[in-house]
Amino acid sequence: MLKVLIVEDNEILSNNVAKYLELESIWSKQLFSWEKVTFELVSNDYDLVLLDLGLWDIDGIDVIEKIRSMWKDIPILVLTSRNTISDKKMWFKMWADDYLTKPFDYEELVLRIKALVRRNFTVKSEIINLNNIEIDSENKKVFVSWDEVHLSKLEFELLLYLVHSKTKVISKKQLLEKVWWENDDFSMTRIVDVYVWYLRKKLGKDIIETIRGEWYVIN
Repeated sequence: MLKVLIVEDNEILSNNVAKYLELESIWSKQLFSWEKVTFELVSNDYDLVLLDLGLWDIDGIDVIEKIRSMWKDIPILVLTSRNTISDKKMWFKMWADDYLTKPFDYEELVLRIKALVRRNFTVKSEIINLNNIEIDSENKKVFVSWDEVHLSKLEFELLLYLVHSKTKVISKKQLLEKVWWENDDFSMTRIVDVYVWYLRKKLGKDIIETIRGEWYVIN
C-alpha cells in the first residue's frame, strides 16, 4: 500500500484528501505544520509528500528545500493557490516533482501520486551492477555477462524493487503492494511466485533467495 504524508494546514481539505486516498487504498498521515515533518520522514518510509505551499509556520518553498537536503529521492507533489510562471519556476528549481492548483480534482490527484511514485521507483539509479548482472534502469535494459536479457515490464519492476531493497527481506505482501499495487489478497500471492520464477529462469536460479516460503531477498 502506498504511504503518503499530507502536509496541509487546511484541516477540512486535508481530511477530505485523506478520506479519498483511503478509498483508493492509499494510506496517509496528516500534518498541519512543518514542526513534525522531520520526525515523520525519519521514522517512517513514505512514498510521497503532498505539500501545501501556504503553511502558517513556514513558506512551502523552504519546506521543499529542507526535504531535499535530507531526503532527496522522495517525490514532492505541491498543492497551491499560486499559479504564476515565476512561482512554477521556483518550485521546480527547488526540485518539486509536480503540482496541482487548488481547487483540484481528487481523481487527478491520485493519478499524479501514482505516476510520481512509479517514476521515482523506476529511475532511482541509471546503472546498477549486481555480480554479473547490469541493470540500466533509465532505458529498462538488463544484461547478464554482457548479453542483453529481455524482461517484461512487470519482471523489470520486480527486479528493480528487489535490487533497491538489497539486504532487506521483502514479503510477498510488500511486493504485491509496491509492484502490482494490489492489497494482500491470498489469491494474488501466487503471481509473485510465478514472476520470481521468471526472473530466476532468465537471470540465474541463485539471484533471489526464498525464506520460509513467504519472503524474498536478492543475492
